Amino acid sequence: MSDEIEIDVDDLERRMDGALASLKHDYASLRTGRATASMLDPVTVDAYGVDTPLNQVATINVPEPRMITLAIWDKAMVGKVDKAIRSSGLGLNPVVDGTLVRLPIPELNEERRRELAKLAGQYAEAAKVAVRNVRRDGMDMVKKAQKDGLSEDDAKLYSDEIQSLTDAAIKKIDAAQEHKQEEIMQV
Repeated sequence: MSDEIEIDVDDLERRMDGALASLKHDYASLRTGRATASMLDPVTVDAYGVDTPLNQVATINVPEPRMITLAIWDKAMVGKVDKAIRSSGLGLNPVVDGTLVRLPIPELNEERRRELAKLAGQYAEAAKVAVRNVRRDGMDMVKKAQKDGLSEDDAKLYSDEIQSLTDAAIKKIDAAQEHKQEEIMQV
């Protein structure tokens, strides 16, 4: 490949891996019938006039598979945490006991499982779009480099490498989606 004109393929790969990491983070917040602390990642609390992530106002524990407990540090925040969890759309009903909040995780019914599986598919599609956008940026860089004097053979090599990175990333996304949907539909 040409010494003067370089395409940063490592940067493209890093950006594609970022899309996969974002997908895994999104999947961690999806309920699968088992309690995980990451289920509460999207919940924010109005703490002293600022929207604050729940893990910055309380200690989150998972003492058993169907229960999450929150040990809230400031007594004044208990009501706000309760309200934030109820309005989060997670379908959880907090049980307040002093500064301890218990979140029993209810069983998922078949309809809710289908909705969550569909949502997992939407998350995967968004990740695929992000990967394709990175591919498009890479191909645009190759075209620009070709105009700046990159040989046709080198341009073909770069294009093939970018396409193989894209294919690998899409394959990983499909595998993650399939795994998550199996996990959600498992009773």
